[in-house]
Amino acid sequence: MPEVIKEASGIDILGKHIQSIIFTTDLVLIRNNNADAIMAVYPFTAQPIITHAIISAADQPVFIGVGGGTTRGRRVVNLALDAEFQGALGVVLNSPIDNHSLKMVRQTVSIPIIVTVISPEENIEARLANGADILNVSAGPSTPHVVREIRRNYPQVPIIATGGPTNDSILKTIEAGANAITYTPPSNAELMRHLMNKYRSTLTNF
Repeated sequence: MPEVIKEASGIDILGKHIQSIIFTTDLVLIRNNNADAIMAVYPFTAQPIITHAIISAADQPVFIGVGGGTTRGRRVVNLALDAEFQGALGVVLNSPIDNHSLKMVRQTVSIPIIVTVISPEENIEARLANGADILNVSAGPSTPHVVREIRRNYPQVPIIATGGPTNDSILKTIEAGANAITYTPPSNAELMRHLMNKYRSTLTNF
């Protein structure tokens, strides 16, 4: 993980101090990283067997995506409860989640609920009122701006945010008010490509 993430203040969750969060569902990367936590969110219908595999493989605490976009309604609540039973540190709800479903999840689980925010136009007050414990800002290049606006209006709310690919972009997000940073690592295929190029270069020296 980029060293600059250590500049973040961090979030204390159930006795864990979280500054850096790796964003991946790749079990190889989950087993080989130095982040404080894992965020596993994927663009398919959430499944308990995937939750089980990720939590079983991880050495760090895991935030599990349980739907809100592709997956809706009672299934989101059931998946959140299953994630809690399997040992997730928190559940992540995607930005389309309606506030009624958010409230149902809040009434069902005891672990922290993280709600993704993708725009400064979202009703943050309603998210917090209906059970969001932590906001996860993922607004692309606008992320520092959105974080800054939330921090200005809600000084105490814990904020996780995407930091982008560079030290500079990560630092800007931290300075805007993010407490913890999610970082998307190079894919397993990309890392393997670099390794194979290194091996090929070594062979030419024989």
